[in-house]
Amino acid sequence: MTKISETTFRLDDESATFSFAARFAELITPPFVIYLKGELGAGKTAFCRGIIQSLGHQGAVKSPTYTLVEPYELKGWRIHHFDLYRLADPEELEYMGIRDYFAEDTLNFIEWPEKGAGWLPAADLQIEIAYLDNGRDIHLHAQSSKAEELLAQL
Repeated sequence: MTKISETTFRLDDESATFSFAARFAELITPPFVIYLKGELGAGKTAFCRGIIQSLGHQGAVKSPTYTLVEPYELKGWRIHHFDLYRLADPEELEYMGIRDYFAEDTLNFIEWPEKGAGWLPAADLQIEIAYLDNGRDIHLHAQSSKAEELLAQL
């Protein structure tokens, strides 16, 4: 299989975002770390919501802006959705036990990863979501061979 290090998809609306997230969810396996970047409201949480719900979560998937992390237990693995936008000091991650969130059975989404620089593990995949007319561009950049294989399957 040909490995792909980066690619971009056009998502015309929220429905397209959820469809793309559902396809992504079919391909992802733990452990996996995803950094998400983009302006406020660009669709980072919507993308995470699509994946988490596609993996079987029945309830709401809310933005962890105020709690820093929302955990989900699904299909024998743990999902952690971080939003570090309001993180005042990256060292706070050490106090919350950041290392405990990363294990062989985890999928970790990290919004605003630059706020946790120096305290976070490396990403397998970096995603940038940008406004484009009425839709969004989602740019995926593999940071590991596992992510390259995932991109080749998309």
